[in-house]
Amino acid sequence: MNAGGVWFLGRRYLGRNRAKTALLVAAFSLVWLLPAGIALVVGKVEEQLRARAAGTPLLLGQAGSPLELVFNGLYFTKPAIATLPYGGTEAIAADGLATVIPLYARYAAADHRIVGTTLDYFDFRGLEIREGRGLIDLGECVVGSGVAAQNGIVPGDSVISTPETLFDLAGVYPLKMKVVGVLAPSGTPDDAAIFVDVKTAWIIEGLGHGHEEADKLGEEARLAALSGSDDGAVRLNASVVQYNEVTEENTDDFHFHGEIADYPVTAAIVIPVDAKAQALLKGRYGKAGGPQLISPGTEMDELFATVFSVQDFVLRLLGAIGVATLAIGALVFLLSNRLRRDEFRHLRHLGADPGTVRALVLFEGAFVVVTSLMMAGAGLAILRIVAPILVRQWLA
Repeated sequence: MNAGGVWFLGRRYLGRNRAKTALLVAAFSLVWLLPAGIALVVGKVEEQLRARAAGTPLLLGQAGSPLELVFNGLYFTKPAIATLPYGGTEAIAADGLATVIPLYARYAAADHRIVGTTLDYFDFRGLEIREGRGLIDLGECVVGSGVAAQNGIVPGDSVISTPETLFDLAGVYPLKMKVVGVLAPSGTPDDAAIFVDVKTAWIIEGLGHGHEEADKLGEEARLAALSGSDDGAVRLNASVVQYNEVTEENTDDFHFHGEIADYPVTAAIVIPVDAKAQALLKGRYGKAGGPQLISPGTEMDELFATVFSVQDFVLRLLGAIGVATLAIGALVFLLSNRLRRDEFRHLRHLGADPGTVRALVLFEGAFVVVTSLMMAGAGLAILRIVAPILVRQWLA
C-alpha cells in the first residue's frame, strides 16, 4: 500500500475517533505549553518589576518590611505600611547629597491609588501630560491613562476620594478633586494612579482643612450665646463641616495644624548626586529600628531568588506530571492497537504488508504529537502578546 493509502486510512480512522484524538491532543498540548507558559509569564513579571526597580536608585521608608516599602513606593500596592515624618525627607535634601521625592500612597478613589507627591516625580519617571495641564493648586489631580480610559475621565471632571470607613468619627470627609490633566500611557503602574500634591493628600487625611467664616453664616448655623458670656465669640452648631472640595473661592481658607515636618509620608525616592553620596546615605541609615534606606534593585533580586526557587519546584512537578501524561498517552495507543487487531488482520488479508500496518500506527501517533506541538506553539504565541498586558494590569 502506498503513502496515499496510509494517509486515507489514517485520516478516516482519526475521523471516526474524534473524541479520543481530541483528548490526546489536548493533554499533550498542555504537557508542552504549561512549562513554557509559566517560564514566559514569570519572565515578563520579572522584566516589569526589575525595570521599575532598576530606575529607582534608593527608597526611604520607616522601619519594617523592605519589600512592602518597595511595593508601596514603586507600585502603590501596600497602603498600610508604617509612615515616616516629612521632615525626615527634607533632612536628606538639605544636606545636598540627593534629590528627594516624597510619596504618600495611602488613600484611593475606588480602585485607583491616590499618590501624593511633588512635580519632581513626573520629571523623574518621564511622565508627560497628554491632555490638560500639570498640578498647580491644592485640590487638583492628574490621572493616569488607564484611570482615564477605564472611567471616561477628561480634564474638567472630578474625582472623589474613597473614605477608609463608612462612618468617620474624626470628621474627615471625602475630598472632591478637580482633574486638570491626563497622563500619556507609560506601561507602568503610573497609568493606574491618581496624582495629587502631597498637601492635597494630607487634606484627604484631615490634616489640612478649611472652615466657613463664622460671622458670615446664617442664624440657623449659630448656637445661642452662653448665659453670662459676653466674649463676642460666634459659636456654631454641628451642621458646619469641613470643606470636601477646594475651589477658587475657599482655597485661601485651607490651613494645616501643627508642624509640616511631622506630617506623614509612606516613602520617598532618593536620587543621590553621585556614588559617594549614595554610600554616605546608606551608612547613615544603616541603624536598626530607624528609617531604612534600601535599594529596590537589591530587593527585587532577593524576591526573584525566592520566586525562581519556587518556579523550579513547580516546573519539576509539571515535568513529572508531563511524563505521566505521556505514559498514559502511550498506554492509550497500545490499548487502541490491541482493539484494532481485527482491523489489521483484515488489512493483511487484503494484501497490506506489515510495514503498512506499522505506518498506520505511526500515523496516528505522529498526528497527535505534531498537532499538539502546533497548538502549544500557537498558545505560546498568543501568551507572548497577552502576557505583557496582563502583567501590567496585575501590577497596576
